[in-house]
This record gives sequence, C-alpha cells and structure tokens, in this order.
Amino acid sequence: MEPKIIDVQGKKLYTEYHHFSEDSPTLVFLHDSLGCIQLWRDFPSELGKATGCNVLVYDRLGYGKSLPMLTHKRENSYMEAEADVLNDLLDALEINEALLFGHSDGGTIALITASKYPGKIKAVICEAGHIFVEDITVKGVRDAWEAYQTTNLPERLAKYHGDKTEMLVRAWTEIWLSDRFRNWNIESLLKNITAPLLFIQGAEDEYGTLDQVEKTVSQVSGTAGKFIISNAGHTPHKEVPKIVLEKAVSFINSILKE
Repeated sequence: MEPKIIDVQGKKLYTEYHHFSEDSPTLVFLHDSLGCIQLWRDFPSELGKATGCNVLVYDRLGYGKSLPMLTHKRENSYMEAEADVLNDLLDALEINEALLFGHSDGGTIALITASKYPGKIKAVICEAGHIFVEDITVKGVRDAWEAYQTTNLPERLAKYHGDKTEMLVRAWTEIWLSDRFRNWNIESLLKNITAPLLFIQGAEDEYGTLDQVEKTVSQVSGTAGKFIISNAGHTPHKEVPKIVLEKAVSFINSILKE
C-alpha cells in the first residue's frame, strides 16, 4: 500500500491506499478509540484480496502516524465531525464508491457517514458500533481508564501512538464518562442510511448490549442484517478473524453482484 500524509480540513492524516482498479469500489477501514492502521494487522489486505476491492486505511486525527489532536476536550458531536473529515478524505482521493468497515467508534462514524453522505457509500459493515450510551459502555470505558493507570497499557499503546497516547486516551475516556454525553444518541440519523448494512457484534461484548444491533438494523432504510458471534467480545475481527472475514467477504460479494 502507498503511505501518504493527506491534509483534510487542515488536519494531516496518515493514509495507506492500495488502489489498483478504477472499476472497483474501495474498502475504507475506520479504527476504534485506541486503534490505528497497525492494529488492524493484515485484516484489511485480506478482505481486499478476497473481494477484489481497493483498500484505504487511515489513522484518525491524534492516532498512529497522523498529527496530534489540538486538545483532548471533545464535543458531544465529535463522531459527526469525524464523518465530515472522512467525506473530505474520500473527495481528496476521488473515491466515489466506498464500502465502510468500522469498528467501535469507527463503526459509529461509518453509520453517521452513510447517513450524511449516502451517495458515496455503497455498503457498511459496522462492528461493535454504538448508537447510544449504555451502562455497560460506561463501565467498559471506566475499566479501560483504570487499566491505563494501573497496568502497562500506556507502554503498549505508546508503541503505536508515541507521545500522543495520553491525549487520545483522555479524549476518549473523558467524553464517554462525562454526564453531558450520557444522552448522546444518533438513532434519528439511521433512517437516512440507504446503503446495505451488516452489523457484527460479539455476544460477550464488554462495551455494548445487543440492543445496539437490534435498534440499528430495525431503523435503517436500506437492507440490514446482523451477525452475532457467540463467545466473542468487543473485537471479533481479532478474536475470530476467519469467521469475520468469511462473513464480510460473503456480504461484500453479494453487494458487488447487484
């Protein structure tokens, strides 16, 4: 893949883009709240090879090799803002047909992008995304913050994020643990999603219940399916990669045949 820093809305994002065919849509991968390109490992390239799609992965602002955030203070609408950044990134790369694969926060950003910019989004795979805040989500974030303070998690994350680590962890935990974010909800946007949707979630997800899945697939306007994986937690693409890859390939190939 070709590594490149792209300026989007004044934000410098690190991207890796494998573009081999003008006639193929592009798989776009959106990482989670502590993730980056490297932490996807070889999953994006494997899905690209199996479907014949171009592949774009990028580090969201403040993550991996992208520029740092200006502040760790986030607005309630931060994921809506990131959907706008993604739209501008697609414009910059002249991507007009995108298949979004988003995990956790990335899954939510994928849903928002599909609702706001339906003309560019061919399909969405949302893995462990959120459309509202639950008690289990708050507990999961609180547990992660405690782990950051009491384990070697800072050192492990610093391998990928360097001196941006503290800021990105604070940005994530502070907003999700704040009282003002408790009523955050994007259900009103779901009716605007017309692209086919596959929602993947582990049955043992420590950050969300199956209500996230059911309320999403029941409210979008396009076709929607769910894939619940028993004995899997919040990161099925790492815990059971072969199962997730097989399901994603089947879903994407069904879209490409239409």
